[in-house]
Amino acid sequence: MKYGPGRSGLIMEEPLLWEKGRPGRNGMSIPDSDVPDAQLAADLCGEGPDFPDLSEVDVVRHYTRLSQWNFGVDTGMYPLGSCTMKYNPKINEKHAASEGITSAHPMLDDEYCQGTLRIIYELQNYLAAITGLDAVSVQPAAGAHGELAGMLIFAAYHKSRGKKRNKILIPDTAHGTNPASAALCGYKPVSIKSGPRGILDVDQVRELMDEECAGIMITNPNTLGLFEENIREIAQIVHEKGGLVYGDGANMNAVMGIVDMKKCGVDVLHLNLHKTFSTPHGGGGPGSGPVCVVEELAGFLPSPRVVFDGEQYRLEDERPESIGRMHCFHGNYGVLVRALCYILTMGAENLKKATQYAVLNACYIKVKLKNHLHLAYDRPCMHEAVFSDKKQQEYKVTTLDIAKRLMDSGYHPPTIYFPLVVHGAIMIEPTETESLEELDTFIEVVKEIVAEAKSDAELLKNAPQRFKVKRLDETQAARQPCLCG
Repeated sequence: MKYGPGRSGLIMEEPLLWEKGRPGRNGMSIPDSDVPDAQLAADLCGEGPDFPDLSEVDVVRHYTRLSQWNFGVDTGMYPLGSCTMKYNPKINEKHAASEGITSAHPMLDDEYCQGTLRIIYELQNYLAAITGLDAVSVQPAAGAHGELAGMLIFAAYHKSRGKKRNKILIPDTAHGTNPASAALCGYKPVSIKSGPRGILDVDQVRELMDEECAGIMITNPNTLGLFEENIREIAQIVHEKGGLVYGDGANMNAVMGIVDMKKCGVDVLHLNLHKTFSTPHGGGGPGSGPVCVVEELAGFLPSPRVVFDGEQYRLEDERPESIGRMHCFHGNYGVLVRALCYILTMGAENLKKATQYAVLNACYIKVKLKNHLHLAYDRPCMHEAVFSDKKQQEYKVTTLDIAKRLMDSGYHPPTIYFPLVVHGAIMIEPTETESLEELDTFIEVVKEIVAEAKSDAELLKNAPQRFKVKRLDETQAARQPCLCG
């Protein structure tokens, strides 16, 4: 079997530091104290901490070995659909870690943090230009937080017009957090089934959209990796009934620099800076989910917002229609810095190229693998291609088996069993940062695994084999996790 460039199965039986320690070992030289000993009451002194005696090399090798059990974007390709786990330039990390950035206190008065406020202001403007929308707040801390802000804006808008609406339309190809965000704001999510082509049917939207609906939440491109081609007609239907259109922009990596969301009819859009705009993403953070709106909704954005009055940058608090604060301070600032660095270093031309390469890479994988894995929708895709295990079912091999075998080959598994509209889904998103050679290696590995499913199904069912920990009972692991050793 071909092995990918990531974790190739290096296994080390690594004991706990307490097991490695031996009396008398020392990892540092502590100078003699020049402070006289103080006499402490006996009842204040207990036994010292149970630290093992270790040399420097013991400690360094221990943590280096543990790090080699992990997979990261610096290790190899993440074909992880829906999360845009792409490589991000290290220069953006360097700028975000600079002393002037990390030492700035968020409680400083405006006049003492002009540089900090300017970064936020310029990022707001760039994000508005990239999306085609008019006003931006960078307060929301992540994607779902941005969705919540968007739904609060929906509610505030309708309230300002003396309307109370209690429903919201959500396609079955939307991101899973959309219904939760709507429900938190008092809306009843109404599901819309995608049509036979994997996108929304206009007539169904027309049938469901009424004056009790606050609007619609659309993920575009959707979770099948398909562009909602009828977005403008759908937006018109929603607007005619007095509703608003919410765009889930988590998949902006597929349309950045190409699609104008305002011209599509979108009124509110959130972005995931930690997916599209250069922040290492995983393990739950860090994140940032700015919300972008049309001019009519600008007054409802979270407060305060950074504005420039011609002389200095300042935080504008007096905004009576605002939905209020969404974050203790001004957003996840380190992520904002990385995003601005990414935009400035890329420029408009290269942001567009990033999108084009992301789509090209996904389409390449789709074409190369569609005769080996079942392709859910055989039509042009955007940033990700969604397959399934339908062709492997006759060998009693599942999507999970394929994913576990990929781990043996040194690859992080793609997203599996999502989107829910595809049974046994395998969602592959290569991103724009992977080379042709990297894609070809990954494709050959998948082909070999598909061949193994036919010739030796048990090999896949017992995968992974090359790891310290073999296949877990995933239900039991979630309910009773073992976090030691």
